[in-house]
Amino acid sequence: MEAIAFSNQEIMPEISEAGLQLRKLQSRLKSCAATIDLFDQDDYDILVIPSLSIDQRQLGKIPGFLHYEERLLFSLIRLRNPHTRLIYVTAQPLSPAVIDYYLQLLPGIPFSHARARLLLLSTYDSSLKPLSQKILERPRLIGRIRKAMRLDRSYMVCFNSSLLEQELSLKLGIPLLASCPDLLYWGSKSGSREIFAMAEVAHPDGSLSVENEEDLLAKAAALWQRKPDLKRIVIKLNEGFSGEGNALLDLTPISSHSPRQTSLKQAGEALRDRLPHLRFQAEDETWEKFSSRLPELGAIVEEYIEGEEKRSPSFQGYITPSGNVEILSTHDQILGGPDGQIYLGCRFPADAVYRLQLQELGVKIGKVLAAKGAMERYGVDFVAVRQRDRDPEWQIYAIEINLRKGGTTHPFMALKLLTNGEYRTKTGLFHSQDREKYYVASDNLQKSSYRGLLPGDLMDIITRHRLHFDSSTKTGTVFHLMGALSEFGKLGLTSIGNSFEEAEAIYNQVETVLDTETQTDYSRLLTIPPLPITWYGNN
Repeated sequence: MEAIAFSNQEIMPEISEAGLQLRKLQSRLKSCAATIDLFDQDDYDILVIPSLSIDQRQLGKIPGFLHYEERLLFSLIRLRNPHTRLIYVTAQPLSPAVIDYYLQLLPGIPFSHARARLLLLSTYDSSLKPLSQKILERPRLIGRIRKAMRLDRSYMVCFNSSLLEQELSLKLGIPLLASCPDLLYWGSKSGSREIFAMAEVAHPDGSLSVENEEDLLAKAAALWQRKPDLKRIVIKLNEGFSGEGNALLDLTPISSHSPRQTSLKQAGEALRDRLPHLRFQAEDETWEKFSSRLPELGAIVEEYIEGEEKRSPSFQGYITPSGNVEILSTHDQILGGPDGQIYLGCRFPADAVYRLQLQELGVKIGKVLAAKGAMERYGVDFVAVRQRDRDPEWQIYAIEINLRKGGTTHPFMALKLLTNGEYRTKTGLFHSQDREKYYVASDNLQKSSYRGLLPGDLMDIITRHRLHFDSSTKTGTVFHLMGALSEFGKLGLTSIGNSFEEAEAIYNQVETVLDTETQTDYSRLLTIPPLPITWYGNN
């Protein structure tokens, strides 16, 4: 593995003046938050900014990405606390049917009481910009948000923390419950590799960030020299999202040019010839487009872990404002795309054969992050491989850190908030009403036949086929990304059961019903006399 030397100057990023101001605001949180559960206490105002403040070109490749702002709608379940108030801001207004759906999930709280404590705001701007930037461009909207909040009893949550969220937090004068943007590097592909090395957690051989093609080829050739039997190398943009921004370099066609048979320079030239043949996760991606982002984003090269049997588990942890590291969950991720690198969904919990090991590794990584000042949720993606003929044991490698909320955040939030259960770290299982709970979740139940379904249509289907979450049994399905259904035929869902088998059966039932409903000919309904229409407002 390439040696990485660290000095204090290298591993501690310079803290900006704005960063110091943000930390001063965040110090308010330390006095009231020893554990994550205290943030579910009553009588707080919560500002939810679900901005995906990442490279918008990568984000734009995901169908219906604008509706990913709906991922944090599970925060509305915090309105079960009778004095909590919540402000939720989106780029475009949310469908009333979607809001009603979430509020009706609240146990023991009258719908009208919860709705009165919810303020929905919108920028009415669907342009390709992060939501936080759109808010900052609208000072009157910022003023309205500030006026609506009790500044001494408020905090702001977001999908990921960038300089935009920092600026918004400072303008509002309320603390941001997230890592300071000065720490963003540690959530990049290159920063993740440094953290893994500091935590002494196994990870694939590779390089730190490079900013041009020549350096990338040099690092790839050096990696090939260290591992001459490599079959594939993966190239990752530092800020890829959901597997986008990854490219796979197949070495098989140029195996005769391995540094074992040729010089390092010749190996580099052979690698250069393979660049036009890289396999990208996005269909319209090319090396020319990909390489044009190297100076801005940087990229790493890394060995592609091979295995007869291969899985992609993940760990989710929480760092309190006081610096404690807590275990939240483990998952087995469901991946797809051309080379199985695109996040599609997850299963909870991860397989019993390695879930406790994931917890141990995740905590080691979290402690290094906490020492650097990181805060709130973080995730670690792993790859688990085994060769059954030679070694039946799973080998675990850390792949990357998500210093933000991720694809496994909202399903687990739904489970925890809807069932009032608890995660038991000794077993890695979740219990509610003395029953173990399991789920299968996806952000990508997407079919062309689903296009045209409105949120109201989905509510009708859910009700008629009884697909909704049952608060008495704590089983069933909760839906998200409903705003992406009509235009993109895309839906998110979390199916909760008392076993993996039950959770999968519930998930499959939802898909079967949607398939059947969208293949039904509803033209016959045109023969039914229309209902009278009542118009409101001035004629």
